[in-house]
Amino acid sequence: MTEFRFRGAVAPLRRQYPAAGASAAPALPRTVDGVVAALRPEEPLHCLRPAQVAATAGAFLAGFPGTTMYAVKCNPEPGMLRALWAGGMRHFDCASAAEVRLVRSMFPDAVIHFMHPVKARSAIREAYAQHGVRDFVVDSEAELAKVMAETGGARDLGIIIRLALPKGQAMMDLSGKFGAEPAAAVALLRAARKLAVKLGLSFHVGSQCLEPAAYARAVALAAAVIREAGVAVEVLDVGGGFPVAYPDIIPPPLSAFMAAIRDAFAEAALPGVELWAEPGRALVAGGASVVLQVQARRGGELFVNDGVYGALSDAGGPGFRFPVRLLRASEAETVPFAFQGPTCDSADRMAGPFLLPADVAEGDWIEVGQLGAYGGCLRTAFNGFDRAGMVDVIDAPLLETPGYFMAAQAA
Repeated sequence: MTEFRFRGAVAPLRRQYPAAGASAAPALPRTVDGVVAALRPEEPLHCLRPAQVAATAGAFLAGFPGTTMYAVKCNPEPGMLRALWAGGMRHFDCASAAEVRLVRSMFPDAVIHFMHPVKARSAIREAYAQHGVRDFVVDSEAELAKVMAETGGARDLGIIIRLALPKGQAMMDLSGKFGAEPAAAVALLRAARKLAVKLGLSFHVGSQCLEPAAYARAVALAAAVIREAGVAVEVLDVGGGFPVAYPDIIPPPLSAFMAAIRDAFAEAALPGVELWAEPGRALVAGGASVVLQVQARRGGELFVNDGVYGALSDAGGPGFRFPVRLLRASEAETVPFAFQGPTCDSADRMAGPFLLPADVAEGDWIEVGQLGAYGGCLRTAFNGFDRAGMVDVIDAPLLETPGYFMAAQAA
């Protein structure tokens, strides 16, 4: 008889501790430099900064005028989730049964929102019946009917209608895949009002959005849809997209985004409506880095042991530049380099440029920052390069935007 088995292709990140049986061995150092000196890793090493993540979560929660939920897809690493919880995060935006399962297993008291507009029937059933999920996003009549059918016509649901937005200027446009056009959203609000104890409207301006006014325009459009629907609505979800700094990008302060949302919401005059947000990148990007080892150098190209099929996916096609530093002293001039990943695919190249001392050589270690967002969760097993380690460190992020979150707290 044929045996059916699920296959997991990607090896989990492995925490680095002293060797088994070495009970008298000292604990690992708490800094990136100290850990690398102790371990001399030949595989990528993810360095988590839990204190930084907790502080960032607390600042966002203090600055946003409503309920904040963390977008788990951005980084589902348990250590990252624990840091967010320590910072006060109690609401989580999940997009799959696996994410729901993970959050519920870690935090029995968490509030989980199933925010993917298209869900497997089995995922809806499991989330509702086994994990206490009551909030579901839909963007079509068919999805609304699916949620109702798979929850047995439940009368305790929160139904959030995803509104389509026009194409915007965010670095990663999200306008093409999900969302009901305004007229369809009006009809969905009216239909869902008869079924839901809590009704909402959501949108997403796009990932790494650098324009606070984009949120204001989206709030105004959502308010017009709510008024046209003519039914009571309890939630307006402004989604995610809040940006962070990269070497060539300094975003406006978070306070500017909070002010734009707050002012637009006040102008919309929607009594009885609560604001929600779903940040991901803004909470965790600075909360992790990855240490790479140089395996070869050919002119301005550095062959490193991670790449676009690993933690550096966003440095490939999307062309994100990340802050980098050489983990040894050097007085050489800083010059631009491109990275070549470890696989045999010629597309496994990251153009950068990544600015490093001119004397970087085979065997050196390089730390790449701002990889707490998507650096761990987009890894693949291509060519067998799926192994990576993980440690907690106390270092500050490689790149900080002074006052970015402090300004949000004061807003």
